[in-house]
Amino acid sequence: MKINHIHVLYFSPTGGTEKIARFFAGELGKRLGLEPEYISFTKPREREKEHRFGPQDLVVMASPVYAGRLPNKLMPEYKAKIFGEGTPAVPLCVFGNRSPDEALRELVLLLESNGFQAAGGAAFAGRHAFSDKVGQGRPDGEDLARIADFAAQVAEKLTGDTLPPLELDRSEIGPYYTPLKADGTPAKFLKAKPLTDWSKCFRCGACARACPMGSIDRSTMEAVGLCIKCQACVRKCTLHAKYFEDPDFLSHVSMLEQNYTRRAEHQILI
Repeated sequence: MKINHIHVLYFSPTGGTEKIARFFAGELGKRLGLEPEYISFTKPREREKEHRFGPQDLVVMASPVYAGRLPNKLMPEYKAKIFGEGTPAVPLCVFGNRSPDEALRELVLLLESNGFQAAGGAAFAGRHAFSDKVGQGRPDGEDLARIADFAAQVAEKLTGDTLPPLELDRSEIGPYYTPLKADGTPAKFLKAKPLTDWSKCFRCGACARACPMGSIDRSTMEAVGLCIKCQACVRKCTLHAKYFEDPDFLSHVSMLEQNYTRRAEHQILI
């Protein structure tokens, strides 16, 4: 196949997905002799533009995993704004050391329905947005070596004249994972929003600028719109003024820390 450009699109509120996408694309670019172009899909204004690609483009599409699926508030935007025309693509998902569940399969099917051909796909483990203890240090050296190996496999596959369809279950996607509390019962924190410790906050606006949904009022620093629990505001505040205190949310974090500090395995399709 003739590839002239590598385009890397990513939604990455806390930076973990972007880091893995950039490393993978860099390794792939070395092997194809191309310099990747990076396109953030994270902020509201960055998602306004429609992106269309042709047969000689290669698109790396990277998304975090939320509750075992693509983020439910972002999936419609992926569907409505990113189109191919027989364009080879590599879907990447990044999950917080629990499980990718259905996310990678969902992203492959979404891209195929929008005119792309998947040259391969992967779900890589990273640090969980909710806790540094879950996926601590990932991606580490072993992970990066595996990502580089996957890039080499994809590059080799792209040297062929055609791309055979990925061997993949194309049945209906299953439900979202149900978050659990420490006692094993469902954790219900859909309406939880970040709070502000006013003894620490001096209204710098970092949290508002970081919010991928544009849901923090820049004049008050309060969450006034939809919160997807991505933790961007919490992690971007250098003074640790943003926090969650919802009991179910905190219990879910405890459950993750109790059960998912083991080393999760990547999911690779090639």
